[in-house]
Amino acid sequence: MSTIQILMLATILVYLIGMVAIGAVLAKENRTTDDFYLGGRKLGPFVTAMSAEASDMSSWLLMGLPGVAYLTGTADAAWTAIGLAIGTYVNWLLVAKRLRNYTHVCNNSTTLPLFFSNRYRDEKRALSVIAAVLIIIFFVPYTASGFAACGKLFANLFGLDYVPAMIISAIVIVAYTTLGGFLAASTTDFVQSIVMTLAIIVVFGFGITKVGSFEAVMANAQSMAGYFSLTQIHDAATGTASPYGILTIFSMLAWGLGYFGMPHVLLRFMAIEDVKKLKLSRRVATVWVVISMFVAVFIGVIGNAMSKVGVIPTLEDPETIIIVVAGVISQHGVLAAIVAGLILAGILAATMSTADSQLLAASSSASQNILKEVFMKDMSEKTGMLIARITVLIIALIGVFIARDPNSSVFQIVSFAWAGFGASFGPLVLMALFWKRSTLQGALAGMVSGGVMVFVWKFLIRPMGGALGIYELLPAFLVGLAVNVIVSLLTPVPSKEIQDEFEKVAKM
Repeated sequence: MSTIQILMLATILVYLIGMVAIGAVLAKENRTTDDFYLGGRKLGPFVTAMSAEASDMSSWLLMGLPGVAYLTGTADAAWTAIGLAIGTYVNWLLVAKRLRNYTHVCNNSTTLPLFFSNRYRDEKRALSVIAAVLIIIFFVPYTASGFAACGKLFANLFGLDYVPAMIISAIVIVAYTTLGGFLAASTTDFVQSIVMTLAIIVVFGFGITKVGSFEAVMANAQSMAGYFSLTQIHDAATGTASPYGILTIFSMLAWGLGYFGMPHVLLRFMAIEDVKKLKLSRRVATVWVVISMFVAVFIGVIGNAMSKVGVIPTLEDPETIIIVVAGVISQHGVLAAIVAGLILAGILAATMSTADSQLLAASSSASQNILKEVFMKDMSEKTGMLIARITVLIIALIGVFIARDPNSSVFQIVSFAWAGFGASFGPLVLMALFWKRSTLQGALAGMVSGGVMVFVWKFLIRPMGGALGIYELLPAFLVGLAVNVIVSLLTPVPSKEIQDEFEKVAKM
């Protein structure tokens, strides 16, 4: 291993040790399972905003988005980013305050599945258990993909064996999550959002400097057919452009619908200490998302120009663009190697900030919504804390087992999981918060039908192509919403107690 690699690795290790230290410091704050899974509702506005967005973006921000832009131009990446930006703002605007108030009033619900059951007075806990099972099904492989991304980063950069590198990454994530719970995950996510921001800013500036100027970057983009367009997509193999149709645009914009059903994002809304600070959180979160995604898309455009002028080679895997640029930066001296280490830590941060939140959400579903609510209703707080931490470890072990093969297709489930959560929980969250007439039967039918339609559209309808070849989230979301409304109207009106509680929250 060269001196430069040692400096980069040392920088990353310091960063990882810092994350574990945060978990250790915040461990004393976890006196109850409510503290462990929701941080005692003590998050400040900046931690709420930045941890919510960092836990959402994952390595997609620093790898997937620039990679798409590098290869096919701005259309695909930009419309996806626009959809996510709109979804972020609307979610904060409509859902955040109402969900925070409703979960507090509704028997102090500390998890999303528990809120569903409490909101509809589901004494049999069917809503809670089914929602918990869906969270586990989608989040365990999602968490595994985060472990795998960290392992591949270390293996590719430093010539380490994949499995030990992946396991070490998992141990770090599990360590601070198990020690500090939700508060540690949120605090580390806040720190990681800062590291991610620094990473993309440095790569953005360095890339433009190496190409020569911003004008040179734009000239390269405009020289390729359909590359710098929102209505065409570039084909790198043939050098030609093809139309980017209106249905495809709506399909990409539909990514924003997923936010209404993302448990790890919605938990941040539930955990803020002061509801009055949510407006500040919304502004901070929206500005960060818009700027970071714009810069990430443009890094792909800059990377294409860097390949053309020979600063970096033509990339076989476009998603490695920031890793490759970090390698170029590291060749400029000791300080540059440390900066390159911070950039790579940014990729780790993006991955870890999502993996820890998913790990915690899956754990809370298993221990709280299934074990405690169904099988161990008289569980003490001490036992609950022990089971909470054990559950995190067990789910992490399953994730490590899934991620053990570096050539596995676990990454393919990420967009599918996003659609699954968006269609299953998104309509249910909106109906629970904003429609008094929504019933338990409608909630159950809507949640299940939305989840089922994701599978049906993905594997049966979408392969037909043409107008049906759109992202499964959009049709599945609409089906879940429609079924919730129709079944609710066909079943008895909710009890006066439920309606009075709804009115109380609406007036808050």
